[in-house]
Amino acid sequence: MTAIVVSVVGVLGTIMGAALAAFVAARTEQRTAAALERQYIRQEESLNRVQLTELRVEHQRWRRERRQAAYVAFLEALGAVDRDNQSLFRELQARRSSVPLDEARNAAIRVKFKDAESAGIVVILEGPETIATAAQGLVDQMSSLVLDVRAYAEAAAADGTPDDGSAVHEAGMKLIAQRTVFLDMARDALDEVANQVQSLPAAD
Repeated sequence: MTAIVVSVVGVLGTIMGAALAAFVAARTEQRTAAALERQYIRQEESLNRVQLTELRVEHQRWRRERRQAAYVAFLEALGAVDRDNQSLFRELQARRSSVPLDEARNAAIRVKFKDAESAGIVVILEGPETIATAAQGLVDQMSSLVLDVRAYAEAAAADGTPDDGSAVHEAGMKLIAQRTVFLDMARDALDEVANQVQSLPAAD
C-alpha cells in the first residue's frame, strides 16, 4: 500500500512539475513575444520619424531652391529693364536737339518690364509675405521709372529741351534703395528656411 501511495505521489509530482514547467515556459514565451512586439513597434515608430524628418528636410530644401530661383530671376529681369531704360535716358540727355520718339525702343522696354512684372508675380506667390510686399514695391517703382523716361523722351521729341531729368534721377535712386532692401530681405528669407532645416530633430 505504501508503495502504491509513493508511486501515486511520484506520478502526481511529475505531472505537477511538467505542468509548472509548461506554465513557466508559456509565460516566458508570452513575455518574449510581448517584448518583441514592443521592440517592433518602437522600430516602426523610429522609422516613421526618420522618414518624416527626411521628408521635411527635403521639402524645406525644395522650397529654398524655388524661392532662390524666383528671387534671382526677378532681379535679373528688373536689371534688364533698368539697363535698357537708363541707356535710353542717357542717350537722350546727351543730345541737345529734338530727338524723334523711338516707339520701337520704348515698346521693347515695355516688353522687358512685363517680363519683370511676371517674374515678380512668381516671387509674390513663393513668399513669404514680407518679400511679396517688397517685390510689388520694386515692380511699382520700376514702372514709375519707365514712365518717367518715357515722359522725358516725349519732351525731347516735342521741343528738344526737356527738363534736367531730376524726376528720372529721383526715381532711379528710389529703385536702387528698394532693391537693396529687397536683397537683404531675400537673404533673410532664404536663411530662415535653411535654419528651419537645421532645427529639425535628428533622426534616431
